[in-house]
Amino acid sequence: MQDRFGASAGSMLAAVIPFLTGLLGAIAANIPISLFSGGVPPPLLSLMPVYFWCLVRPDLMPPGAAFAIGLTEDLLSGGPPGVWALSFLVCYAIVDRQRDIFAGLAGFGAILGFAAIVLGAAGVAYATVSLLNSRLLPVEMLLLEIAVSVTFYIPTLWLMNGIQHRIIGPLRSEF
Repeated sequence: MQDRFGASAGSMLAAVIPFLTGLLGAIAANIPISLFSGGVPPPLLSLMPVYFWCLVRPDLMPPGAAFAIGLTEDLLSGGPPGVWALSFLVCYAIVDRQRDIFAGLAGFGAILGFAAIVLGAAGVAYATVSLLNSRLLPVEMLLLEIAVSVTFYIPTLWLMNGIQHRIIGPLRSEF
């Protein structure tokens, strides 16, 4: 049922789900539970929805949402505020400008596309934190975080595709 502004409740819910998946990713990645005694960093679960929705449904993931998700990641991870927000905006801009190239990737190429983006996000975060600390920081944990993030992107991609096809698609088509 449409309201007087022409938007249905389902359509409004579909517009919020991508943002909520990003917030949920930030919360899940920063839950203080470690399976490997802190030896393996958590994946960037909040970047995955930003990348996916910016690529698949950019109308549902505006730059402001990417910034808010990045800021949430900053606040929950305990790092300097704005580092991941800046990283997510840079990645958003790259995906937005190169959408045709990233959208044309399939299978293993799609995973490599995300790997390039997570490498870019980690690079921006590393450069920003190094500048803030006035020294180069060790990169080992950052490289491990990139590897863990790319590995976790595979099931996350499957999950977000399911959300897109089973929830958002039907909700957006309601009149």
